[in-house]
Amino acid sequence: MTIRSYDELYLEGAMFNLGEAFDYAVNLCGLDIDEFADIFITGEYAKRFACGEPKIVAGLSGTELVMEMLLSVGINLDFPPPSSDGNYSREFWVGWVIAYYQWRTGVSFKEIFSFIKASKIREMYTPFHEAGEENFVCALDEMMSKEPGYQKLAFQRKVVGYSQRKLAQKAGVNLRTLQQYESGAKDLNKASVETVLNLAWALGCDIEDILYRRFD
Repeated sequence: MTIRSYDELYLEGAMFNLGEAFDYAVNLCGLDIDEFADIFITGEYAKRFACGEPKIVAGLSGTELVMEMLLSVGINLDFPPPSSDGNYSREFWVGWVIAYYQWRTGVSFKEIFSFIKASKIREMYTPFHEAGEENFVCALDEMMSKEPGYQKLAFQRKVVGYSQRKLAQKAGVNLRTLQQYESGAKDLNKASVETVLNLAWALGCDIEDILYRRFD
């Protein structure tokens, strides 16, 4: 059972805000949708949103959220006024449905966008924008379930440019054991807490970035 970080009462507002943020960032500020998704997950905003921090999910509008995020990474634009035409774009739908997916499943925004680009989610607009959020959840869950989750460890190792030997030495893990984790011969999800923490520390990432979600 997924433990949700904020009450369903606030969900629709949170979905609307993230939808507005994606729409504003792409269609009015001119950012590439994947670039904006990266800005969202690189800082603390994605974590704060997932935790249901009142200011982030409800206290700021989507437009204000974008302004604060961009300024936090040194992007100082002549911010245009928000759109008032009432039309919901494909980019709005991306933010809307991903806010729902994250709340519904507990999967972090970082993990979602590491698995599938925001631009690829946008391509799912038809038919899923009319099919309902639960249908999107089922579709994305099925896509994720077909990916070998154990590859997350190797992916993070390659991101920082470590060889298997260097990571094993830095994390204090036996080289053969590390190789077995990366190949799937051993289940990292069943490793000791100390081992997982040491690997995450050595890679400079969160434990959720190397552990994988089960779809049993």
